[in-house]
Amino acid sequence: MARFVDETPLHVKAGDGGPGCVSFLHEKYKEFGGPDGGDGGDGGDVYLVADPHVLSLAHIRGEKVYRAQNGRPGRGKKCAGRKGQSLYLKVPLGTQLFDEHGNLLHDFTNEEPYLLARGGRGGKGNAFFATATRQNPRFAQDGEKTEVQHFFLSLKLIADVGLVGFPNAGKSTLLAALTAAHPKIAPYAFTTLSPNLGVLENETHSLTVADIPGILEGASRGYGLGISFLKHMERVRLLIFVLDLSLAQGEAELSILCHELAQYNQRLLDRPFFVVLNKIDLIDDPELVQEFCRDLEKRGYQVFPLSAHTGEGVDALKKAIFAYFARLEDRGFGVGKLSDGALSGHGA
Repeated sequence: MARFVDETPLHVKAGDGGPGCVSFLHEKYKEFGGPDGGDGGDGGDVYLVADPHVLSLAHIRGEKVYRAQNGRPGRGKKCAGRKGQSLYLKVPLGTQLFDEHGNLLHDFTNEEPYLLARGGRGGKGNAFFATATRQNPRFAQDGEKTEVQHFFLSLKLIADVGLVGFPNAGKSTLLAALTAAHPKIAPYAFTTLSPNLGVLENETHSLTVADIPGILEGASRGYGLGISFLKHMERVRLLIFVLDLSLAQGEAELSILCHELAQYNQRLLDRPFFVVLNKIDLIDDPELVQEFCRDLEKRGYQVFPLSAHTGEGVDALKKAIFAYFARLEDRGFGVGKLSDGALSGHGA
């Protein structure tokens, strides 16, 4: 599986402008032709563009300087040099661009290219400097030089649905059951060390589902995997708290998860959410499952008892997810679009 990187320095250099040309017209029977040096080409620009197929910043090497092509020199007969080829660097949707002082420059929530560094202007050839009093200039202008510029990239995943829970709560198994994703799954804590993404589809819609790495008590203060992955919940439109029912600590787990989210960003508790009681296949007493459901439903939560391992109850969760986003569409919020107006209200 490819390495997941969500923060990296970025160093770029736009192309230098090409130099202008010093040249004089040489034609038969014309001993003293006039100046005909062409202008140099402009240097190439550097752009960043978000690509929905790119899911990580792992391809950006923080120690490398990414360079656009320099402009070509001008030539005789007033031929201008060719513009340097621009460089387009792809980043994931949800990437934020910061300058070297930590100021936010751009947030890549769509696929429109962003001009990061403009190429240098090409220099003027000697033909440009010819005047009535200076008919044979023997000089041209150098192209404009550019400097290496330093930036910082930070990714916050954009997903429709985010699975949140303690390590080993079964989030990766649930992601695999909901989507075509194939995350690493094993019966020990911290199997997931980076977010996994999958696509949940029906006949008319497709939704992105993110499996956020497990949260421990104290995560907002840096414990366990710390806050490095809490940020990925900030753009999720629907949270699903995944609780391990086999531990019989559902309400306590939910309370801790909510506390850690609030400590990191109080607004996360304004997100709509579902509560999943996972691993019901490990519970011998059906009444115990119903008791947990009733306790949480009394608090106004929409609860889904299921087994991600066996698939029992997963279809009901799928239908509820699509129904929720259908309601958003009815209210004017398209599936797959970010909207603060759609991110309000507990229990979905």
